[in-house]
Amino acid sequence: MKYLFTFLLVVSCNLSFASTLPDSTLQKLDQILEQRQLFDAQKNKEIGALKQSIINTDKLDVYQQFKIYSSLYDQYRTYSYDSAFIYINKLQKLAAKINDPSLIESVKIKQGFILLSSGMFKEGFDTLNAVKTKHLPATLKQEYYSLMGTSYYNLGDYNKDTYYTNKYNQLGSRFIDSASALLSPNSYDYLSMQALKDLKENKLDTALSIFQRILANFRLNNHQYAITTSTMSDIYIRRSDYNNAIELLAQAAIADIKSSTKETTAILILANLLYQQGDVKRAYDYIRQASEDAAFYGARQRKIQVSSVMPIIAGEKLNSIEAQKRALIMYSSIITLLTLVIIGFIFIIIRQVKKLKEAEKVITASNASLQEMNHTLLEAEKIKEEYIGYSFHINSNYIDKIGRFKKVIGQNVESRKLDEIKLHVNRIDLKKEREELYHGFDKVFLRLFPHFVPDFNALFKEEDQIRPTGLELLNTELRIFALIRLGITDNEKIAQILDFSVNTIYSYKTRIKNKSWVSNDEFEDKIMAIKAI
Repeated sequence: MKYLFTFLLVVSCNLSFASTLPDSTLQKLDQILEQRQLFDAQKNKEIGALKQSIINTDKLDVYQQFKIYSSLYDQYRTYSYDSAFIYINKLQKLAAKINDPSLIESVKIKQGFILLSSGMFKEGFDTLNAVKTKHLPATLKQEYYSLMGTSYYNLGDYNKDTYYTNKYNQLGSRFIDSASALLSPNSYDYLSMQALKDLKENKLDTALSIFQRILANFRLNNHQYAITTSTMSDIYIRRSDYNNAIELLAQAAIADIKSSTKETTAILILANLLYQQGDVKRAYDYIRQASEDAAFYGARQRKIQVSSVMPIIAGEKLNSIEAQKRALIMYSSIITLLTLVIIGFIFIIIRQVKKLKEAEKVITASNASLQEMNHTLLEAEKIKEEYIGYSFHINSNYIDKIGRFKKVIGQNVESRKLDEIKLHVNRIDLKKEREELYHGFDKVFLRLFPHFVPDFNALFKEEDQIRPTGLELLNTELRIFALIRLGITDNEKIAQILDFSVNTIYSYKTRIKNKSWVSNDEFEDKIMAIKAI
């Protein structure tokens, strides 16, 4: 009996604690993760204060507006890609209005940074390659060269191809050299870039020495500290010194959470290392956090990196649960030979098995939810990309038309040709302009949802089906529900877009729903279920 109890105690302890690393930094990271909403709330409070200061824009000159929008961009640049992109657009307009070449080029650098951070490498490099460095002061030139250098390094890391990675690293080093030439040799920026360059050139001892010097001699903010420790961890990973690598990555992840940085790799790499070391529970918690951060920021390349690792870790966690279940079944067969002890152990085992089954159901449901979320995110990103491109295209066309109209009117005003002015004004065909706008919307929508019309008509009897006539791609009825499929469900917004009254939109929707064989309550759910390509 004594040996039996000893055996059970040892095995159960191994199952419970074999994958737990007694590391105080990891324990601190676990505590900080539970408090992450507090740090995000502080971040949002600072953003809110900045937004409050820009409410009365009429009282601010363009330079003050530019300064506040720049501060809002800085708040969002590693926090939320979509919000940062909004303020980039505002900064572009202000820079063009001020007509300062250096400001115009500085906005391009900011735009390039967030595009690259979100995984849009082509668009990011296209934007940065369009920067005219001759208009940049020395500080902005250094920022531009630094960004180009680190971007090529990141592209090489993401590519993971021997030929192209070496090529990108060489390009990155050239830009780092150009940036370093504009910096003081004792500055943080100079030393951090030199350490990164040495790391990419496999000069590990030199890189480690510089990183240690930075940590010892500079008072870094959370973001700088996270970058330094996260990059430094790569040296120890290459040397297979995983304990030091995990320590540094945990410190980097803590700093990222404190600064509300969502565009980060530290916790993703940490999850992978912990999985390799056998700490599956923490690895699963951290990879889920990495997935949430990537989705929150909108970092496409991070989502791909997370999705390649997460199923492996989740599967291992399931295997661990299954191993525990098999062990418990083995215990039950042993314990059945005992008298009073049998009853006690059977009760414990039944309860544990129930918990394990519940845990399996939760994990299975979480994986299914994650897959659905990934599909929804990919669809939303594609819709966003298509309509952002369409918006830029149509706005550009309208600006060109306005420019030409302004030029003609200006010439006629100078010549006092009032009849000519009236003639040009009368030539503006608002109906035609709106039809072209609708045609462009229809074209982009059907590119995203090529089966929308047949899927929509499948909800009706043959005689009640709605089909466009003539050269139409969509008619008014179809267009209303196309907007609903894109997430615009408010009747007032739909009415504004389609130039109808709210009552007219309501009447269209009611009449169409009443014709469908689907109930009115389920009709819009069926519309939302129509898949994009």
